Amino acid sequence: MRCSRQSRLGVRLCGDGIDVAVLASHAEAVDLCLLDRDPASPDGWTERRIRLDGPRFGVWSAHVPAVDVGQHSGFRAHGRWDPDAGTRYNPAKLLVDPYARGIEGDLVLGPVVYGHQLDENDHMLGSTPQPDDGDSRAAVPHAVVIDDRFDASPLNRPWVPWADTVIYEAHVRGITRQLRDLPPHLRGTYAGLAHPVTIAHLRALGITTLELLPIQAAVSEPHLLSRGLTNYWGYNTLGFFAPDARYATPDARAAGAQAVLAEVKGMVHLLHEAGIEVLLDVVYNHTCEGGTNGPQLSFRGLDPTVYYLHDGATPARFADLTGCGNTLDFRRPRVVQLALDSLRYWATEIGVDGFRFDLAVTLGRDDAGFTPRHPFLVALQTDPVLGELKHIAEPWDLGPGGWRTGAFPGPFAEWNDRFRDGVRDFWLHDPGQAAHGRRGTGVRELATRLAGSVDMFGHGDPPLQRGVVSSVNYVTAHDGFPLADLVAYEHKHNEANGEGNRDGSDGNHSWNHGIEGPVHDPVLGLEILPLRQQSIRNLLGTLVLSAGTPMITAGDELGRTQQGNNNAYCQDNPMSWLDWDLGEDEGNLLATTRHLLRLRHTQPALRQWNYYMGRPVPSRAAEGDTRPDLDWRLPDASPMTHATWHDVGVRSLQMIRTARDGSSVLLIINGALDPVEFVLPDGLPDVMWHLAWDSTAEHPDLAGTNGEPRNAPPGTRLLVEALSMRVYTA
Repeated sequence: MRCSRQSRLGVRLCGDGIDVAVLASHAEAVDLCLLDRDPASPDGWTERRIRLDGPRFGVWSAHVPAVDVGQHSGFRAHGRWDPDAGTRYNPAKLLVDPYARGIEGDLVLGPVVYGHQLDENDHMLGSTPQPDDGDSRAAVPHAVVIDDRFDASPLNRPWVPWADTVIYEAHVRGITRQLRDLPPHLRGTYAGLAHPVTIAHLRALGITTLELLPIQAAVSEPHLLSRGLTNYWGYNTLGFFAPDARYATPDARAAGAQAVLAEVKGMVHLLHEAGIEVLLDVVYNHTCEGGTNGPQLSFRGLDPTVYYLHDGATPARFADLTGCGNTLDFRRPRVVQLALDSLRYWATEIGVDGFRFDLAVTLGRDDAGFTPRHPFLVALQTDPVLGELKHIAEPWDLGPGGWRTGAFPGPFAEWNDRFRDGVRDFWLHDPGQAAHGRRGTGVRELATRLAGSVDMFGHGDPPLQRGVVSSVNYVTAHDGFPLADLVAYEHKHNEANGEGNRDGSDGNHSWNHGIEGPVHDPVLGLEILPLRQQSIRNLLGTLVLSAGTPMITAGDELGRTQQGNNNAYCQDNPMSWLDWDLGEDEGNLLATTRHLLRLRHTQPALRQWNYYMGRPVPSRAAEGDTRPDLDWRLPDASPMTHATWHDVGVRSLQMIRTARDGSSVLLIINGALDPVEFVLPDGLPDVMWHLAWDSTAEHPDLAGTNGEPRNAPPGTRLLVEALSMRVYTA
């Protein structure tokens, strides 16, 4: 009996057993291995092998009766051992099904998990790879049969409009691992993320969209395991369909892959019930199998010259455009199919609302390089399921022409690294240089980012169609310093990673305000610590109030620090976890973040989809309102000129944004090292400017308590403190 077409890859329940289909186009034979625990066996397992039929268009398949949910399985592929040509078939190595919906077990590091022989130092034996005959089944994860055919939970998507979206980038374990208000068994789990306590924090903060670091099944790199570390971030995928069991509750892990999947589905459903979208950070650019001589766990042993991009040399070598040793070859239809099938599964069966694509340029490369018309990108735009979801590109990789910010097609949004660097430079790097008598970069770059980065995302045919929302604005992300470290460290301190502080970026665009790291001198602390807190508020205010889609990194609202580590990918410990024990400064920062996001939510001028044109809003102009939708002023309220835009000595300006309903928001920015007098600009007759926020206020409720009026008419003169910003509404 066969339930599905051969082209439907994977292992699926079917009638009295399972249907099996696996791509191994260069293999000479493929066995399905059904594994059962056996304490009497030397390695604890016994297996039954079933020879698959094929190949047909590269696919081997069979129907196997008497197999049910929970069955462990894997493949053994037979074929030529020809490393020069790129094939290393070795049936001694048990291989995980690339389409496995459930994966159980850990990678046990040792020579047996490699297809080739190693010497006593775990280096390749000899100058030419030779096959290793050790059986790997007890040392590698196993695919597990699950039942994903029926699910009573509706896809209750919140469908948050892009203009209203506020993204919160978080790690499933990190966000709740130290949250004492949760029961201990829920901390650091999928269920803990969807607990009412966690949801209450997200909702009070003003988050609409939760972007999760990878939760697809992953394993740690051998170099980490050998040092007793793990890949905490999870950008080292083994299975693109199976959720990672590490983040499930102990009960779910004990019950097996079916229970882990149910917990993930339950998490998504509960977050949806709270009105919160779920985006997944997905890693289709490479796999966990490392470089040319990495471990043989799945793709490498099934069809390496189809799945992986090679450099064209002899002997064959993996091309590495990702910095992770290998690159999935998106010139191949089967690789495109794998990614699309995986995305549809997570969207339709689990119900997620969209995806952030790691190193997305790799996914759009053909023989000539990156193209926005790549079949994979076209499919995401036009697919009846995926085309309706949110897609965010990390618009770079390490290959030729790899920086492509702004080049992705709509409706993609993109991480805007120009925003990140421009905002850091204006508020941190430039003042740090100015303190030593060096000139900064002026206001032109900052103003462009505040207004939605039309220079990056406004081109196209027709132009301007992507809107300001296509710019995902961020100041921090999982990769790099958190906010608290941006203002306390100018150099990375990654010694805990065990790589001699060579890993991680050297370009932090940060400022330690005079002392590297913690300030232990109480006298100096009275001077430096308030300045650091004000700088954090400046960065946060610029992020939330800029045109575009803001992304906040989990823990920045709580003052989380990584002690100067800007590459904490292998730190599954308090260095990476959120610290929920808040002191006065952290409590004030949380209140500030909530206030800013509430201000963004209530002010239409801060949530615009279209680009600003610098002209009156047509619907308002008909009523005599000639104010432009975007208006730039100098501190004295006079218009910015061509000369002042290009004068690097100009560090202060005013930005007025007016919405379709006539409401306006005024941002006053003083990036100078001294106080500057500002004149409130004019507007409609009888307009009154209302102070909504001041970055000099430690708590948002303290804004306007220094004697200046909370409500002031145009023409009012205000002395604005150095390195600070204010927000007024009208």
